[in-house]
Amino acid sequence: MTNKKVFLYDLRVLIFPIIKRLIDIVSSLLLIILFSPILIIVSIIIKLTSDGPIFFKQQRVGKDNLFYMYKFRTMRIGDNDKFLREKYPELWIKYKNNDWKLSADEDPRITTIGKILRTTSIDEMPQFINILKGEMSLVGPRAYRDEELKEYSIRYPNTKKYIADIRSIKPGLTGPWQVSGRNKLSFEKRAKLDSDYANNRSILNEIIIILKTPFAMFSNW
Repeated sequence: MTNKKVFLYDLRVLIFPIIKRLIDIVSSLLLIILFSPILIIVSIIIKLTSDGPIFFKQQRVGKDNLFYMYKFRTMRIGDNDKFLREKYPELWIKYKNNDWKLSADEDPRITTIGKILRTTSIDEMPQFINILKGEMSLVGPRAYRDEELKEYSIRYPNTKKYIADIRSIKPGLTGPWQVSGRNKLSFEKRAKLDSDYANNRSILNEIIIILKTPFAMFSNW
């Protein structure tokens, strides 16, 4: 590699995080303003239709750290994993064997309004706050629970390299797996997509994923 190419590469590596953070701040502020009527209406509906808080927070893996990710609450209050395990043991087994996923229609833990919020991805909107705080990015890998990644690394030992790449950058509100099949993809495929993204980040890739996201959301409706 010539000195000029090395300089341009180093410059791109230096500038990319700055531009990406600016995009995160501006886009999250604009999206909060744009969707504020929906955020207010959904908050009221959740409060009127079920007991418990409006928002749900859960610890997720960030860039070499843990943080609390925010969502609109879509499940009943209480220990939902215990509820599913004790009341619906067959679904619990399916949940575990299916990489910790159940469809909204078959999951008894999800409220009626919660099914709509999940299908439309509106439940993810409070993550604009995580983006503003710098804990997440608009585009990035999926925000996993720490115990999920530890279990996956044992169940799928060939994904350890992918998991290391996922942990090395901020998770995103949207990302390569969300626009390439979402929950229909196995963990191995999701992790490979996120790893490829982590190792080949560019402004062009960011824009492509952002533009694909609305189409991926509508295809789920």
